Amino acid sequence: MSMSAVHSASPPAEEPVTPPPLTTPPRKASVRLQERRGSNLSLLLDVNTLGVETVCSVSTPKEVWLQLLHTSSRPLTHTLLQEAAIDTNTLNVEYQIPPNFVNAADLDVPGHMMKDRYKTILPNPESRVILRNPDDEPGPDRYINANYIRGYKGAPRAYIATQGPMVHTVGDFWDMVWQERSSIIVMVTRLKENNEVRRHKCCFPTRRIGRFLIKVKDSREKDGFTVTDMEIQLHSECRHVRHYWFTSWPDHHIPQCIAPYLRLVEEVETYSKSLVAGIGRTGCFIASTIGCQQLRETGQADVLETVCQLRLDRWVFSSLFPLQSVFNMQLHV
Repeated sequence: MSMSAVHSASPPAEEPVTPPPLTTPPRKASVRLQERRGSNLSLLLDVNTLGVETVCSVSTPKEVWLQLLHTSSRPLTHTLLQEAAIDTNTLNVEYQIPPNFVNAADLDVPGHMMKDRYKTILPNPESRVILRNPDDEPGPDRYINANYIRGYKGAPRAYIATQGPMVHTVGDFWDMVWQERSSIIVMVTRLKENNEVRRHKCCFPTRRIGRFLIKVKDSREKDGFTVTDMEIQLHSECRHVRHYWFTSWPDHHIPQCIAPYLRLVEEVETYSKSLVAGIGRTGCFIASTIGCQQLRETGQADVLETVCQLRLDRWVFSSLFPLQSVFNMQLHV
């Protein structure tokens, strides 16, 4: 099943606007990452108390920073990538490019907050995945916190980025895998990190989840990650799904060993479509994949342009560490 074109995230045609210089990004009060993601209460899945809050106030007009995301570019050769990887001042300026936050008012989906792991991380309305009702049942479409992400050369819907499944959304997760005919799931977080539940376990030896019967057919350890082959069955139809689990990436830090991660990127590249999760390490995984393709084909990688493209589709890179990781990955290609 071929993917149709992603909804346009471009602003309507207006008078040209000159974007602000990158050297003077808007500053805001220092906020810890945990506070930006949401309270511990939401992590405990107390859905009755979840709310939505605005995480930033940008005085720059929206059309200006959208123009900035659409036009920013800095292609780098392998040599220049080496210099950029250690230039933390420039990296910090590029990280400050507007992240394209989504306000609750822009997401017209009643009750969505009960299915959001972090109350301040919402899917971009223009590119979000909409779950259709099973078997064409009547009623409104269903919500999942996920976005289609463009790939190399802007290929539409090359990836899907989503939050880690929660106890009450794991059924929606598998509905999305089935609906989008995803052949690969890439997981780049542990189930629990720093005493914080990051995702509900979504694969078991054999288990019925929602409408589906999930069977693990084979699991094998590789250097730095685990590969699990699964069969997902609905009625009389069975499909194969491969699950990659990379556990060597600490939260809010850079992986100490790059080689296993690059092997994971290369292996996943052999498949036509991937389903990955989140905003930080997920964005790094997608950006690294695109960067590897750019380097092999043109001898240059445009990390800035790639990050801007990802941010137009979904808010990615919740801290500077994943952006630094993208540069470090390209040095080993």
